[in-house]
Amino acid sequence: MNAGQRRREELAGFLKDRRARAERASHGLPEVGRSRVRGLRREEVATLAGVSVTWYTWLEQARDINPSRQVLDSLARLFRLTPVESTYLLSLGGHGEKTPEVASEFTPALRRLVDALGFPAFLLAADWTIIGWNADYAKLYPRIDSLDEADRNLLWLVFTDDQLREMLPDWETQSRSFVGSFRAETRGWLSPSGDSGIVARVSEASPEFAAIWKERDVAGFGTRERLFQHPDKGLTRYEQHNLTPAEAPDLTLLVYAPL
Repeated sequence: MNAGQRRREELAGFLKDRRARAERASHGLPEVGRSRVRGLRREEVATLAGVSVTWYTWLEQARDINPSRQVLDSLARLFRLTPVESTYLLSLGGHGEKTPEVASEFTPALRRLVDALGFPAFLLAADWTIIGWNADYAKLYPRIDSLDEADRNLLWLVFTDDQLREMLPDWETQSRSFVGSFRAETRGWLSPSGDSGIVARVSEASPEFAAIWKERDVAGFGTRERLFQHPDKGLTRYEQHNLTPAEAPDLTLLVYAPL
């Protein structure tokens, strides 16, 4: 399946999911049957969004059509999407930022930057492969130095590495946050260069991930406090920041600044 079809399939699934979640009363629509208060019919969505029923049906069937930004904005308002969800919807419809054709590398300059930071830091590729880290991160998560290259993926480790799970006192909350953030970053799993199969691989290895992924929740990143069981320091608080190097916009630098 090529990148365009993957996007259309995800767009179709996302619209179906949000249509099923919509509250009928908020749109002035009566309950269906005796107790159904959620979920809109395709005909109702088409009418409220100002498009034809056939055209909207094609969207949910993943047909090869190109929805305009105006229509997607209308659907975002209709489904009461959050700003992050609206951006996600636009990216699925082909109105998001474009990712460079050639993946960026862990250049010597980036390596010097990561090493110079006096707190844990690591660099992620678009599909969340960990391509570089500093000594402080290795002290926080010692296994990083001995992992096989194929397993150095943040999504994979969060759901398959028992040691990493034990490091996170709030794993249940953080794991969901990771999934929502990864889904929001469509460049990592829907772009032509992101056909790595990481979602399928983690889904096969972790029923927990597979169940959360099917919920289609989308989460944006905000600077936040993180708790870790540090091997040497015990329970440690950090403030997580996600930065994008100007010369490598498809990479993400994650830093944990001590609190």
